[in-house]
Amino acid sequence: MDVNGVGWLAAIIIGGLAGWLAEQFMKSNMGLFMNIILGILGAVVLNAILHFAGLSFAGWLAYLVIGFIGACLLIAVGRAVRH
Repeated sequence: MDVNGVGWLAAIIIGGLAGWLAEQFMKSNMGLFMNIILGILGAVVLNAILHFAGLSFAGWLAYLVIGFIGACLLIAVGRAVRH
């Protein structure tokens, strides 16, 4: 089964990297597990939004970029809700 053109194991690894990059960029401190979750969820959420807009991307680089942007958005929403 593929996730945006990458396998499940690659999605976890790339999601973790995307989450870590977002954590560094947004200056937050969440830990490895949350980085993986944010990266994967960010990629899934942003891919769904882009799909409804008629856009679709595949491959590990697209998954990394979309996961990074999605994770940054999730961190920003989490901060807005908390404050």
